[in-house]
Amino acid sequence: MHLSMNLTFRKSSHSDRNDCVEVADPPTGAAVRDTRNRQLGHISFVDSAEWCAFLAAVRQDTQ
Repeated sequence: MHLSMNLTFRKSSHSDRNDCVEVADPPTGAAVRDTRNRQLGHISFVDSAEWCAFLAAVRQDTQ
């Protein structure tokens, strides 16, 4: 993903009052950032397979 791409972030449905994550939907993949630290940038996932693998790992870690 090109760094200069303008992304529109929204609050994740899995966020709560204290832990807030924002997600954007570029043409391919996804982008994630910490709401409290937006200035640090975001993590980009180049395709849906990479994004799904990340989500699976997070879900497994939180169980």
